[in-house]
Amino acid sequence: MNTSTLDKLRKMKFFGMFHAFKSSMETGKTNDYTADELLAHLVDAEWDDRQNRRIERTILYARFRYKASIEDVHYHADRSIDRNQIMRLADCTFVDRFENLLITGSTGIGKSYIASAVGYQACVLGYRVLYTSTPKLFAKLKMAKADGSYMKELAKIERQQLLILDDFGIQPFDAQNRAALMEIIEDRHGKTSLIITSQLPVSKWFEVIGEKTIADAILDRIVHDAHRIELKGESMRRKRNVEPENSH
Repeated sequence: MNTSTLDKLRKMKFFGMFHAFKSSMETGKTNDYTADELLAHLVDAEWDDRQNRRIERTILYARFRYKASIEDVHYHADRSIDRNQIMRLADCTFVDRFENLLITGSTGIGKSYIASAVGYQACVLGYRVLYTSTPKLFAKLKMAKADGSYMKELAKIERQQLLILDDFGIQPFDAQNRAALMEIIEDRHGKTSLIITSQLPVSKWFEVIGEKTIADAILDRIVHDAHRIELKGESMRRKRNVEPENSH
């Protein structure tokens, strides 16, 4: 009878229940539970399994550059990182309020790690997240424009509750990329959140976007009431001989 039950649980894809029931039988603990306690134990196991698999899928879909954790952020005094600010961002209420986070600082100082850590936390809390290199994103959108999938790509970006644009401003925007950025920002404004990392201070973004009218419109939507982290100090790569941005 128990073997048949396990087989049915597996076929119905109740993997949490399957493993919990199998473990309880193997350890002889099924007799320690009342009927309602056993049922509660199996339901809890199934719930936890589904939650964990959902988080794993969300993280996989987000395509993070690094596996990062809020708990592993290093608060060196010379980096000007406010622990309280990071902890407030980690609860992701800024996403609920459709606010943005701008992280600036020199190459290798840990901008991408912090952005990824907040993004991972958002995935754990159930938010839809997409992490992308800004140059790669706009190269992809140019190809999408050519093959007719442009609107589909924009719709996919718009569905994400948190979009992380890494390496913003490495290259000046040409007319096509500038128009695409405007569409992305306009679609998301007041509905979803952005995290942007850049080697350039925010004051230089106007210049790199170009085209005064469009730059004004984009920056008004990005910068207004945004949270900011301005990292100081020298590259962590030079300090610790690690890959750029893979420091925390």
